[in-house]
Amino acid sequence: MRLIRPALGRPLDPAARSNRAGTLVRTGVPRLTLGCALAIALLGTASPAALATEGWLPSMRSRITPQDLPRPPDVPDDATLEASGARIGEVRMDRRNVFDLRIPEEDTALFRFANWLHVHTRESTLATQLLFKPGDPYDTRLLQESERLLRANPFLGDARIMPVAYRDGIVDLEIVTQDVWTLNPGVSFGRQGGANNSGIGLSELNLLGMGSELAISVKSDVDRHSRTLLYRDRQVAGTWWGVATRYSNNSDGQSREFTLDHPFYALDTRWAAGFSTKSTQSVESRYQLGQAIDEFNLNQRNRTVYAGRSEGLVGGWATRWTVGLSHEEHRIDPVAAPGSGVAPEYRRLTYPWLGIERVQDDFLKTRNQDQIGKTEDYSLGWQAQARVGVAALGFGSDRDAVIFDTRVSKGLHNSPEQTLLLAAAASGRLESGHLEGALFSASGRYHLRHSPKASSFLGLWVDRGTGLDADQALQLGGDTGLRGYPLRYQTGNGRWLFTAEQRAFTDWYPWRLFNVGGAVFYDMGRTWGGNLAGEPSQGLLRDLGFGLRLGNSRSALGNVVHIDLAFPLDGDASIRKVQFIVETRRSF
Repeated sequence: MRLIRPALGRPLDPAARSNRAGTLVRTGVPRLTLGCALAIALLGTASPAALATEGWLPSMRSRITPQDLPRPPDVPDDATLEASGARIGEVRMDRRNVFDLRIPEEDTALFRFANWLHVHTRESTLATQLLFKPGDPYDTRLLQESERLLRANPFLGDARIMPVAYRDGIVDLEIVTQDVWTLNPGVSFGRQGGANNSGIGLSELNLLGMGSELAISVKSDVDRHSRTLLYRDRQVAGTWWGVATRYSNNSDGQSREFTLDHPFYALDTRWAAGFSTKSTQSVESRYQLGQAIDEFNLNQRNRTVYAGRSEGLVGGWATRWTVGLSHEEHRIDPVAAPGSGVAPEYRRLTYPWLGIERVQDDFLKTRNQDQIGKTEDYSLGWQAQARVGVAALGFGSDRDAVIFDTRVSKGLHNSPEQTLLLAAAASGRLESGHLEGALFSASGRYHLRHSPKASSFLGLWVDRGTGLDADQALQLGGDTGLRGYPLRYQTGNGRWLFTAEQRAFTDWYPWRLFNVGGAVFYDMGRTWGGNLAGEPSQGLLRDLGFGLRLGNSRSALGNVVHIDLAFPLDGDASIRKVQFIVETRRSF
């Protein structure tokens, strides 16, 4: 540990994030630790069991070791410290490496080698994200918000802040962080909805220990082959100005993105500003019963500049006003093919807009809910935002339109065993009195904890479109949560999906690399309206299944690997009786 006196920083608001979204699979040689991979390569083809026997790896029977930070008995509670006007004294940092060699099981040759290869997160990188500094009044809220900010970094597995000493009105703090492996080379592969995807790449999510990301990858999936270069730094030179750029050269076109912004990064942040530009060219397909029925060229270009102002956190609420100017161009051209049902579209909108956001300071910290063996943060307070813009011919648009985008979320945690997370959103355009490209969504996620190692999960998602553009078709299949069916199996302008899961969490920690869990699940859903092929709807679709969950707690990817068998109960005769799924998601 070292004594530091960090500069004052402000964190990003932990946003309410959907846990349904899946990602391309990153399993295989992966992503656990380059050090382990290199060492195993040097050791030849020895199995992990043999390496464990020889002392290179911990035992396959390893268990999770609780790492609590007990509060010293002579340190008053938070309410007493605040009421007495205590001030912050020393701020000490305990930056733990990927493997904690103070734990006997992790003090192995292989893990020591991996730690040696890993570039440790710098103290300055962490210090700029703190909301307090020595000499400030002790404020529990700022400590908790700083914890959430640190845990939001992909290069940290956990972060905790604890008062460790108190004397004469001065309280000393200790910040404990756990690095994860951030250099991710290797091969990725997966299977989802009956389709395979694969890729190779190299990414570093904590370049030189400074928190920036650099990645290069080559991927192949059902839509395209892609070669991508990405750089992202959310704190340029220790400030809260962030920059991100991405370039993709694909088999069907190109994509370019650039963003420079200073966001509302904390509840008490007073201003924000930024600029972004994005252009894409691609060939997209429309699907029915898991088969592409037509294609179209999609060209998009978007630019936005904005500035915002807030009075900060007042009475437990932050209110933020934002003004901006956006330019959008959207072109769809059908690919020459017999029977193509895609009509050409062109839209150019330039519009000023006004936005408002209200955020309530109410958060939950828990474990074993959507991750395995990791600390998780959820927003329980109201989070609402609305943005309205007006496009007109006089601004350079090709039509008059009102553009709107609204969303709201709220969490309920009325008992330690139950959590309910609700969200709704609406976006689109009002043109000549008609809604175009309008999408309305609502979701609810309910968690019931039976014990620290068992819980039930219920989820419901509903989407309804009006006047949808060709690239907005709502799809339902193996890639959107209906796990027993091919990807993009049903298409419409409306859909709903219900999922029920019984989840099991274990303290089994094989070789101290993976957290292990399992699930039994039931999915059902359907689409309605807008059947592209003109075929009768398949109606209600259901499936049953079970699977293994592997929590990737040592890697900055931080995902949960799903290995599932799903059995469809409905659908047409072409569907396989069993779907084998390997994928990663952000949640259990």
